[in-house]
Amino acid sequence: MSAGSIVLAGGGTGGHIAPGIAIAERLAEIAPDFERVFACSTRAVDARMLEHVGADYVPVQAEGFSPRPMKLVRFMRAFVAGRAASRELLAERGARAVVALGGYVTAPVVEAAKSMRVPVLLVNLDATPGKANRWVARRAARILSACPTPGMPAFAERIVGMPVRQAAIASVPRDACAAALGLERGFRTLLVTGASQGAASLNELMQLLLQRERGAFGEWQVLHLVGNAERAPIERAYREASVRAKVVPFLHEMGLAWGAADLALSRAGANSVAEAIINGVPTVFAPYPYHHDLHQKWNAKPYHDEGVAVLCDDLIDAERNHATLGAALVGLMSDHSRRESMRASLASRPREDAALEIARAAVALARG
Repeated sequence: MSAGSIVLAGGGTGGHIAPGIAIAERLAEIAPDFERVFACSTRAVDARMLEHVGADYVPVQAEGFSPRPMKLVRFMRAFVAGRAASRELLAERGARAVVALGGYVTAPVVEAAKSMRVPVLLVNLDATPGKANRWVARRAARILSACPTPGMPAFAERIVGMPVRQAAIASVPRDACAAALGLERGFRTLLVTGASQGAASLNELMQLLLQRERGAFGEWQVLHLVGNAERAPIERAYREASVRAKVVPFLHEMGLAWGAADLALSRAGANSVAEAIINGVPTVFAPYPYHHDLHQKWNAKPYHDEGVAVLCDDLIDAERNHATLGAALVGLMSDHSRRESMRASLASRPREDAALEIARAAVALARG
């Protein structure tokens, strides 16, 4: 018999959904009497990820806040509609707790939970808590953070690490991961990923490197996740450079990708950083360059400072990136001893089970 449900609220990017999946996996193990349902955004990426794992989910109408008049009107309309839909969801599913994962979709769900006296656990996933998380924090019974928040050191009661879903952790040896992805044996593998949305600047940089640094790829093959970009021009660039490559838009089984990789070029979202670190992959991190506070930089900086990763600004323009970000990547591709030293240091790090700790906190609230 069900004890009710625990609602995981968040979405809009894989960076919100993937940690939620990790927490839901642990909830299923430690508290199977609770149903688990996602209150996610209406964006396609949420449905794509949640359908893949067979999760129960309900899209909630929501808009990001903006002080601009027209956007503010849309925000208010969506907030009112989303709050009403969330109240209905929480009542129908017998919600006993809400786990807020961040993003604009959390606001109407949390407001509904507050009005119904359903306790909220906020899980902050970024080094700089966003507007939505700062708003939710004032309404949450407990606040945990996946990472330190240097600008707001007292934001959370505890730093627990990033919850990482099982599908993003390599479970078989490197050769088996490579074979499962259709990669060739006998070559080192470079993973290029812009996370769930892709990264146009990284795609453009790789195309330039294939023209200018073709010799650096002699021992390498590339697994390139291009996101929403058109695949054909990128595949053509690899083909014209005679570089072995597998180009795909998105990969649910990221554990295979990380498991096959000898080196990675990646965005620095908290989720991507955690996946690289837990899988022990030396990575050049390029933070998303369009946030005004460049908050992704803080997700990767501790590992850069330890020497187990490289952090390099994304200057957006491929020519400018070639001299900095490109040079860092090509340097690591040729420096085998440095890569192996980084990999050994990563392998010696203790593994946290943040998803389990968060799941236990959620269950305690739900039973409280």
